[in-house]
Amino acid sequence: MDPRVEALRAAVARLHRELAGYRAELPDRWVAEEELSALAAETAAGEPEMERLRRSLLVIAGALGSVSALGSALTEVRRAIELFGGPPLGED
Repeated sequence: MDPRVEALRAAVARLHRELAGYRAELPDRWVAEEELSALAAETAAGEPEMERLRRSLLVIAGALGSVSALGSALTEVRRAIELFGGPPLGED
């Protein structure tokens, strides 16, 4: 298994778990949950496309806003996506 895919799979699973445990009201929680499920399915299918990964990250970040309790898990997802190459996010 590609270590990048494994890293992304683990990061997505962590964020999904932490989001499930976060009990405060988030208006777009369902958006983040659906996108995390889609990312998990894509990692199970093999190497995901970079454009799809970036779009997913933007959707998830937008849905979660600036919830500091989920910040480190979201950062882990971003770093795992950056392993797939291309310019670092925010610099293209």
